[in-house]
Amino acid sequence: MELSDATQRLSALAQDSRLEVFRLLVKVGPGGMAAGEIARTLRVPPNTLSAQLLLLSNAKLVAARRAGRSIIYAVNFESIRDLLVFLTDDCCGGNPQVCAPLTDIARNACCEPPDQKATVPRR
Repeated sequence: MELSDATQRLSALAQDSRLEVFRLLVKVGPGGMAAGEIARTLRVPPNTLSAQLLLLSNAKLVAARRAGRSIIYAVNFESIRDLLVFLTDDCCGGNPQVCAPLTDIARNACCEPPDQKATVPRR
């Protein structure tokens, strides 16, 4: 992973409401959640949520797919694994065993990434 990609992903998470959206989608899992349901659950106006989801999507933290009339957003678990590995890979000045459990967890995460084939085109 490039430093600029890591910076973009971390920057996208460095805001309260975006982090709330991201954490909700992590809880929901690979199946994701419709944008309207996210807005209702978090009590966020749809236009505000749309801007937050766009930023998370541009950072490759979430992916969108159309399901009928709904747009379903799900965490891009592969992207998160890459970020976690990037953050812990060169751990502790030659003592990688200190961060090895974190790196192992990132590399062997329990959740499979959502289907990335059907993404919503950008406007």
